[in-house]
Amino acid sequence: MITRPLLKLLTFCGLICCSLFVGASEQPVSEKFVDSARIQNADNEPGSWLSHGRNYAEDRESPLTQITPDNVSQLGLAWYFDTNTTRGLEALHLIIDGILFTTTSWSQLFAHDVATGELLWRFDPEVPKAWGVNACCDVVNRGVAAWGNEVFVGTIDGRLIALDRATGEVKWDVLTIDPKHPYTITGAPRAVKGNIFIGNGGAEYGVRGYVSAYDARTGKLNWRFHTVPGNPSEPFESETMRKAADTWTGDLSYAPPAKASARTPSAENHDSLSA
Repeated sequence: MITRPLLKLLTFCGLICCSLFVGASEQPVSEKFVDSARIQNADNEPGSWLSHGRNYAEDRESPLTQITPDNVSQLGLAWYFDTNTTRGLEALHLIIDGILFTTTSWSQLFAHDVATGELLWRFDPEVPKAWGVNACCDVVNRGVAAWGNEVFVGTIDGRLIALDRATGEVKWDVLTIDPKHPYTITGAPRAVKGNIFIGNGGAEYGVRGYVSAYDARTGKLNWRFHTVPGNPSEPFESETMRKAADTWTGDLSYAPPAKASARTPSAENHDSLSA
């Protein structure tokens, strides 16, 4: 028998959340650090979604079992939030200690009370709108990473930003790209062992891709790995790049950036996050 209300969050195309009346624990949620051990033991917190894909396997599959084919018809709207944009929404939400974190177009970040939908804080990195021309496939963002008491978001203009999970206060903000070239960031960062990993986009316009690891506490660059060789007239950064050059003719990152096609901005209007 279904007895007590419990909000269960489902995401359809990163947008829709619903409620179901099912048995629920009344234990209060206490805020605690997110670290490797907590993510590795994600199954111990079936109501949480601590990292992109839920766990380090990124299996994207919840262990919750209370929603079944027999009771799914009882799902209904619990709350919704208007994100005030008609641009693309592609984020995979995180749910940590009763707070839902999601990103929208132009790399904006929102934190909601997962049970009520109350907006706890909002962060706008104020990306220059002109930079959107460098994005091949709209100014989307695919979500955040969490480590310690912070969440981390990449921005369409190539920054990586750390924010306090409870307040949205910016802890650090670093530029991860060379702004002379048409790089973008739309992907979600990853967090492992105190490092925040972030890549970039822009291969359509000839940039040279790489993965960077930043210290979660300070924002210091710990290392960078290029995924393809660079300017063939310059020394290789590693033996790996030298070997890769045998099958790679070099990219265009050292040439003047290609001019991206202009796009007509859409009106910022009415997409919604619902629960």
